Amino acid sequence: VEVIDCLGQLSNIQQMKMRPGEVLIDCLDSVEDTKGNNGDRGRLLVTNLRIIWHSLSLPRVNLSVGYNCIINITTRTANSKLRGQTEALYILTKCNNTRFEFIFTNVIPGSPRLFTSVIAVHRAYETSKMYRDLKLRSALIQNKQLRLLPQEQIYDKINGVWNLSSDQGNLGTFFITNVRIVWHANMNDSFNISIPYLQISGGYVLGFKIDPVEKLQEAVKEINSLHRVYSANPIFGVDYEMEEKPQPLEDLTVEQVQDDVEIESDEQTDAFVAYFADGNKQHDREPVFSEELGLAIEKLKDGFTLQELWEVIS
Repeated sequence: VEVIDCLGQLSNIQQMKMRPGEVLIDCLDSVEDTKGNNGDRGRLLVTNLRIIWHSLSLPRVNLSVGYNCIINITTRTANSKLRGQTEALYILTKCNNTRFEFIFTNVIPGSPRLFTSVIAVHRAYETSKMYRDLKLRSALIQNKQLRLLPQEQIYDKINGVWNLSSDQGNLGTFFITNVRIVWHANMNDSFNISIPYLQISGGYVLGFKIDPVEKLQEAVKEINSLHRVYSANPIFGVDYEMEEKPQPLEDLTVEQVQDDVEIESDEQTDAFVAYFADGNKQHDREPVFSEELGLAIEKLKDGFTLQELWEVIS
């Protein structure tokens, strides 16, 4: 589920608010955005859903990277204006079929905290997808009982629930919890589905039948009630705590300063271009003639167009 866009411009970091269920896990005050803002010291916030970086000198210069868009995280040498040649955190992401690469360098020498925090929290996110993703035919049932997730509680168990995914239907059992709805066939436990409340109102339609209609209405009322409670305070399942607790987000915000500048509305810039990923490029690509420009240019990387490189990505 796309909880957070892979690259979201936070127009005012001073006014940023966590979404319900989002928790601040770590805060690092001396981190450089080496790829997009090399030489600029900033702050990196690590939550259970994303990482946020903003410049300390100009907080409106910022970015947000959701864990769900991350392809991989590695550590390699980078050329930092603040540290020189040093080990940095490389994050490769994919959003709307375009790859972006982010490089973060810890300005404090000898501190591995940048690597350990981001990598560990991302791993916790990846191993807790059952809280957030719709799952089919998973290892959900053991001895006719639901295998509970941490923080999960069963509120109701309903027998005689028909799954209408096939012409003849399959008779099974509902487990209704504080995190999700689980159905499994009575004759085959491996024929099952787990539906987190986070996925309700999505584009995937499932049909279930419960008789009599009064029993169906009671189940719908209970599920709607639990869904409302969950939406107010979601459980995303990313369980990770630092030994040293970070300051509350309210204490990390900075006073907004009104810049004495005039912004030309018709002059567009593209903050995304600096983060385009082309990490495997070892040499210039062959020149080709561009009919659009009327001159020879380096052959574009697969998946890119001239229009995408010139226009602001919305």
